[in-house]
Amino acid sequence: MPNGVAIVTGGDRGIGAAVVRAVAAAGWTVCLTYHSNKEAAAAVCDEVRAAGGVAEAVQADVAVEADVRAVFTAADALGPVTALVANAGIVAETARVDEMDAARIQRLFSVNVLGPFLCCGEAVRRMSTRYGGSGGAIVLMSSSSSRSGSPGTYVDYAASNGALDTLGTGLAKEVVGEGIRVNTVRPGVIDTDIHADSGRPDRVDDVGESLPMGRAGQPEEVAAVVLWLLGDAASYVTGSILDVTGGK
Repeated sequence: MPNGVAIVTGGDRGIGAAVVRAVAAAGWTVCLTYHSNKEAAAAVCDEVRAAGGVAEAVQADVAVEADVRAVFTAADALGPVTALVANAGIVAETARVDEMDAARIQRLFSVNVLGPFLCCGEAVRRMSTRYGGSGGAIVLMSSSSSRSGSPGTYVDYAASNGALDTLGTGLAKEVVGEGIRVNTVRPGVIDTDIHADSGRPDRVDDVGESLPMGRAGQPEEVAAVVLWLLGDAASYVTGSILDVTGGK
């Protein structure tokens, strides 16, 4: 059974909440972050505790360095940090590139790229044998949009996920000799409420039947892949990018 603490950013809903449930059931103590929905985060923690697990929620904006440090400090109080799932991310309203302004792009990249960089730095300083740690695993949550580019929808979001793919590849090589494995998961169309954030709440229904598997994925299906990557069964897997897209 895994030991220590797993930090899951954006763990109050969707894929993040499914990951929290999965890693808690597998034996990790979970420190999850949420941006503004305290009630949703509390509900996820209550669900974990009702199942016999341990979970604590910390409010944070992962784009703010002080907030990220506070999350890891809170996690340190729960035990040694051995896993990080950098899941927190945002989308904006559907738009073409020529319709985007700097404020939109800066905010999106601050959360989706700067946030994971900051979280990974804190995780490495705790897990790496270079700093006296005992190792661990990091999973970055990207998106299949990094391959498609999402033209006419949100090229900025797609580009931010392309940066995550590169972060995962480079960081994995940096810390491979320090007891840390780093991998990236790229979900496709998953049945969560993030689609409403882009102004397309019906996207799952609109797109699902056109996918090779004939349906959108479920958050739990992504969480199962994350759990495998964090565990000993994936002990020889690092620097990989795994698509969870139903064949697309």
